[in-house]
Amino acid sequence: MELNALFSTSTPVIGGVHLLPLPSSARWQGSLPAVMDRAVQESVALASGGVNGIIVENFFDAPFTKGAVDPAVVSAMTVVVTRLRQLVAVPIGVNVLRNDAQSGLAIAACTGAEFIRVNVLTGVMATDQGVIEGDAHRLMRYRKELEADVKVFADVLVKHAAPVGSSMAPEIAMANAVADTIHRGLADAVIVSGGATGHPPTSQDLASAKAAAGKTPVLVGSGANVDNIPKLMQSADGVIVSSSLKRWGQIEQPVDPNRVGQFMDAIATSR
Repeated sequence: MELNALFSTSTPVIGGVHLLPLPSSARWQGSLPAVMDRAVQESVALASGGVNGIIVENFFDAPFTKGAVDPAVVSAMTVVVTRLRQLVAVPIGVNVLRNDAQSGLAIAACTGAEFIRVNVLTGVMATDQGVIEGDAHRLMRYRKELEADVKVFADVLVKHAAPVGSSMAPEIAMANAVADTIHRGLADAVIVSGGATGHPPTSQDLASAKAAAGKTPVLVGSGANVDNIPKLMQSADGVIVSSSLKRWGQIEQPVDPNRVGQFMDAIATSR
């Protein structure tokens, strides 16, 4: 896929909107309007700060299920994304954590969102939710069935996880995983992250991914900030950024418009 066709730039910055706990989650506070207000504030701050896209995640629903989320989560996220599409002009993506790709695709198809993020599209990963198996076959058949023009951005060797049964050298494991995700999983773009939220990928992982991806875009999926983004973009086509755009750089805080502007200024030097 051509990133420019979706984001009007070949090096997009995609800002993360971390939804407050949703109905049925362990920390749900009982107020969907509060969830909506926070999501609106963050989306407007990101869009007005110049990001090229937004991705909406049920981030604060942890601990996550490894399979399908509760229908209330799907309903709540659909309501939120529908509202955000009325307020911001940039493309919107959906990530239903931990790995409910079908629900993400359904939300996107029904709201007009343009892309989804899938943590495990191919392969088998050991995670804090247990063993998660990719199911690209089911997801891509579902996309065809819905006739949905929704792009699939897939993590490769996703953060907070480890591949099951792999003894290959890291650079070989990354290259093989990227190739499988693209050619066998049919991902439209791949995402490379560090080991955990807020941790950047290594230069070696990014370089290995970029070499294996060919013409398929490679996005940085975690740990980008004003200091490291010029270096990260040497081996990437775009970035998904959340933590460093929050007030004081703290993940539980709302998006800080000033930090958004500073990040966009920093990435401008690498474009």
